[in-house]
Amino acid sequence: MPVAASPEKIPVVLLYNVDPQWTEAEKEEVISLSTQLGHALIEVGYPTVFVPVADDDIAHHLRPFDPSEYIIFNWCESLPGLRHSEWLVAKRLEMLGFTFTGADSETLALAQDKYRVKVLLEQSGIPTPAWQIFRHGETCKWNRFPAIVKPMNEHCSAGITRESVVLNQTELENRIPFILDTYQQPAMVEDFIDGREFHVSVWGNEELTVLPVAEMDFSFFSNIKDRLCTYDAKFIPGSDAYEKIETRLPASLAADEKTALEKVCCDAYQALGCRDYARLDIRLRDHIFYVLDVNPNADISHEASMACAAEVAGISYGQMGSMFVRLAARRHPVFGKMSEPQDPAKKQSAIKRSRAKRASSYKGPQAS
Repeated sequence: MPVAASPEKIPVVLLYNVDPQWTEAEKEEVISLSTQLGHALIEVGYPTVFVPVADDDIAHHLRPFDPSEYIIFNWCESLPGLRHSEWLVAKRLEMLGFTFTGADSETLALAQDKYRVKVLLEQSGIPTPAWQIFRHGETCKWNRFPAIVKPMNEHCSAGITRESVVLNQTELENRIPFILDTYQQPAMVEDFIDGREFHVSVWGNEELTVLPVAEMDFSFFSNIKDRLCTYDAKFIPGSDAYEKIETRLPASLAADEKTALEKVCCDAYQALGCRDYARLDIRLRDHIFYVLDVNPNADISHEASMACAAEVAGISYGQMGSMFVRLAARRHPVFGKMSEPQDPAKKQSAIKRSRAKRASSYKGPQAS
């Protein structure tokens, strides 16, 4: 496989969003995390320019940079002021002719739509919890409990609380209208897999590397409604969910379990067209690993699960960032033709999978 140019020959633009509507604390946190990543890249040899985006005019912010001379490290979650615009950042970078890290606009747009993700997973034969979409005015026909109710087009556990887990028809019929009215989008109902939960980081393109697996330990909680990663668990320090859910890294897995988990993750990664890196959320029940979510623009901040998994594998934060730059550089018209010594992360075992074909049609989800 061809490899990319050495770090000192790849100038990087670190692109990240800072929404003017955020609180000062939120802005400071994002700037701090972006600074950590940028400095880590600089420490391993990449000349790095920081470009914060506070509006939707990416072309203006990138005007000083020639696409033939830079790699964009895309760390934007959205365009400020535009909801669900993660994919649009990538689309504008594509239109401007830049080579950038991470997934392309098509995959980011796909991942935003849980309906389309579910369809694709099922068409590819990848286990995922039974599901159904409900819209305003539709009869609630569902008889599998416990279930979980989610907004169809949100990420980062938005809309996920302990009340999302419903145990009977009454709770379900109360929760669906709440999602419909609060988030102004369809509600997805899923079979709630009350089993072990894993967060799995995967790198690569033609060759995939599965990093040490992280397990979310819910053993502190006896109530099934608390045995999930809610919004509070991820973002509200001091909450029981944040403080009492423990991360086991690496997770304890038998050899056959590890093999099966890696296969499911790699199959899902390729089926959705992930590129360079992604994180997958998986649950285990009755010896089956179910894909809950695929995040092709996963959190790669210093303390997030991907960076922690890399550290367990002996890969520093700077080396992790370097991996993503080099993967992107292979697509660059100039840097892709240059060479460098073997990537240190290649010591990790690579898992080759053939890219799954996307089916062109689907008749819609079936009622349970």
